[in-house]
Amino acid sequence: MKKIILFCSLAMFTAFQVFSQPLIIDHTGTKISDIPESAIQTARQYLHIAYGHTSHGSQLTDGMSGLVAFMNGLGYPIDLYAWNEGGTGGALDLDDYAMAGDVGYYPDWVNNTRAYLGPVDPATGRGTGDHADVNVIIWSWCGQIEEKYVSNALFSEYLDPMTQLETEYFGIKFIYMTGHLDHWDDANNKAANQVVRNYCQENNKILYDFADIESWDPDSNYYQYSNDDCSYYSAGGDYLGNWAIEWQTTHPVNIDWYDCGAAHSQPLNANQKAYAAWWLWACLAGWNPTGTAETGNDSPEISVFPNPSDGKFTLTCSPNKNQPTALEIHNVLGEKVFSSSVDQQARHEIDLSGCSKGIYVIRLHGVSGSHQLKIVLQ
Repeated sequence: MKKIILFCSLAMFTAFQVFSQPLIIDHTGTKISDIPESAIQTARQYLHIAYGHTSHGSQLTDGMSGLVAFMNGLGYPIDLYAWNEGGTGGALDLDDYAMAGDVGYYPDWVNNTRAYLGPVDPATGRGTGDHADVNVIIWSWCGQIEEKYVSNALFSEYLDPMTQLETEYFGIKFIYMTGHLDHWDDANNKAANQVVRNYCQENNKILYDFADIESWDPDSNYYQYSNDDCSYYSAGGDYLGNWAIEWQTTHPVNIDWYDCGAAHSQPLNANQKAYAAWWLWACLAGWNPTGTAETGNDSPEISVFPNPSDGKFTLTCSPNKNQPTALEIHNVLGEKVFSSSVDQQARHEIDLSGCSKGIYVIRLHGVSGSHQLKIVLQ
């Protein structure tokens, strides 16, 4: 393993909130057993989350609360999935109901976000005051996403303000979200949620796809005409059943699922929301579910862990076809702070503890292509 130590001069940081690819958390991110313990531990160590929501959004945190005992009972390390406000005892730091309301109430949700964070710190891109450590903001909907879509306010009252907050607080990851399912306004609900998905895909945003998660059961069966309580219907509107109740009935509790609070819905739905939430936290902390970063067929593969980092992290690269690969690291001003030729070792421990806190861009250049990703130092 090669160790690279960088000594960087201080640099002023400008607004910077760009991702090289979107991060979409949907029903495919609900296999909690696939998340390595190390990724959970890293999320607990580095993430400081503030969550604003009303009743529907509580499915995430109610599911996360029930998950702790469930995973303990399955033989996982005791309280591995624990969370609380402040991260007491090494738990994940998640401030539940941190900001009043939900994103259906504009401009309240924007004003409440700024009030919670305080003025931006230009050095870190985060807030100041009591919540200066918060590096993740997540907001949920209640039942208003269709109304925003119909009134043509989805951009002006949600997507555009969220993007503006990302620009202002460039050191914070803002999580976009789709609204819950609404069978009684199915066409507008689907259209509104698709607008959010398209925006996140096209602009490299982070999306927690609330609606998609409650459209699929754990066996990957899709319910096209489903409601937020997991009831499902025919195309003509005839009631056919409730996928969550049916699944719970045929699977043993405390082995395949667990009982927990689930506002407006069923426990299994909140289970799935909790699994996806931890998938999100692990990804934000640097875990890559595919094992490598996405690249072209002949491009070098690269990943870093943990991310965000305290300055020390592991860079894993896999140069294609034994091609020589050049490594460069730039600050947000575009200034090159390091360059080196990367040999065929797969793992490199990098120490950026001499650098300023902020965002850096890691670029790997091979003969047939290049790839880049970002590392956050905090």
